[in-house]
Amino acid sequence: MVYLDNSATTKPWQEVLQAYQEAASSYFGNPSSLHKPGVEAETLLNKARESVAGLLKTKTEEIVFTSGGTEGNNLAIKGTALEHRNRGRHLITTTVEHPSVKEAFWQLEAFGFEVTYVSVDREGRVRPEDIEKEVRDDTTLVSVIHVNNEIGTIQPIQEIGERLEKFPKLYFHTDHVQGAAHVPLDLYAAKVDLCTISGHKFHGVKGTGVLFMKEGTVLSPLFHGGTQEQTYRAGTENVPGITAMAKALRISRQRLATEEQRLCQLKDYLIHRLQEMEEAEVNTPNEGAAPHIVNVSFPGLKPEVIIQELTKRDFHLSTKSACSSKLQEPSAVVEAAGLGLARAESAIRASFSFDTTEQEITELLEIFHEIIPEMKKVMGAKR
Repeated sequence: MVYLDNSATTKPWQEVLQAYQEAASSYFGNPSSLHKPGVEAETLLNKARESVAGLLKTKTEEIVFTSGGTEGNNLAIKGTALEHRNRGRHLITTTVEHPSVKEAFWQLEAFGFEVTYVSVDREGRVRPEDIEKEVRDDTTLVSVIHVNNEIGTIQPIQEIGERLEKFPKLYFHTDHVQGAAHVPLDLYAAKVDLCTISGHKFHGVKGTGVLFMKEGTVLSPLFHGGTQEQTYRAGTENVPGITAMAKALRISRQRLATEEQRLCQLKDYLIHRLQEMEEAEVNTPNEGAAPHIVNVSFPGLKPEVIIQELTKRDFHLSTKSACSSKLQEPSAVVEAAGLGLARAESAIRASFSFDTTEQEITELLEIFHEIIPEMKKVMGAKR
């Protein structure tokens, strides 16, 4: 099997699963309990928090554990908007956000908030000055994705943060889910107040995540019923999952240090070969994009049909964000970048892991050269 849908989820590494199993069997106590098993579980939880904080280069008390990217984004966005609604009800985001961000803003609009959606260029990148000029006296939150989950574009988060620093009452959030393992971000240098990551995107287990909350940040919790996670996230912590996530993040950062260049070369190789195909239109930028995502369109063909043909050959890619891939709609990201409806309707995504090989990419290209022209002939015959 060749799995190239790592932006949707990754396969947990064996040592990560071993960490999970050991924590689940030996540290099963509730970390809020006062007895010995509870204290042992709390100690392990604290070690994981220290590990994650060290890897993100933040303070330990700025780490809030969540169930993943969707919860983290909703907590950051809704929690900030609701907590500070008496000061202002204007929010800013972009037209290329993940559904968990986009739909959170939609709900806030239904609650009476006003949201400005800033447009992007043809590479899917927002201009920092366009963000800044939309800030008003009643703006309380700006949320910009770091690495786009569909086409891989890296947003200029640090420049945006530096521009927003002149508005001290405004909070800045970034969805760092796709960047955490492949495009590390200096959160302090970027002037970020809130940052979301998700464990299953870097070979951790599902149901784990982190919300970085810069010291001094205040938001309204979404869950109530306990004092866990500094009262910002009630509910018994998933100690085994958190322990496994901390280990997965550490291994990911170690592998990035030695394999980033190889991943970049792999991505460039795939993009270059796709650009040689007359049927293909590459949507991922040549520069300023993450090393693990390649998005390509085959105008005139249905992406779900291509995915099924690939799956028959045991190659597994996706059409867009896994959260919306079963909806047969054009890619909102490709469309927002102004690349046209034909490309938006036919986009597919290949996303690598540190375990992806050049041989796998070569075989993928061979399959594309086999099936795409044949599909084009069939489509032409039907017309």
